[in-house]
Amino acid sequence: MMVLITYDVNVTTPSGKSRLRKVAKQCVNHGQRVQNSVFECLVDPTQFAELRFRIENIIDPEFDSVRYYFLGSNWKNRVEHVGAKETYDPEGILMV
Repeated sequence: MMVLITYDVNVTTPSGKSRLRKVAKQCVNHGQRVQNSVFECLVDPTQFAELRFRIENIIDPEFDSVRYYFLGSNWKNRVEHVGAKETYDPEGILMV
């Protein structure tokens, strides 16, 4: 399933900057950054539960927020891209 993860971490303190890096690292491990604090993650339910657990143990809910948008398995019909950055297909061929 495709999950869009967005987050807003308060970075006015050194601990906030650290939380921001840690949340981004968790998202990079499971998906593709499509905007600064927005990731598209193609995960199964178990992977998502683990990712959610890790993220929610990093953030400070008093100052930070995370939103999860569930696009499901038919996500290609729900995503449109316009603009400068080239889009990608997470189910396509990966060239290294």
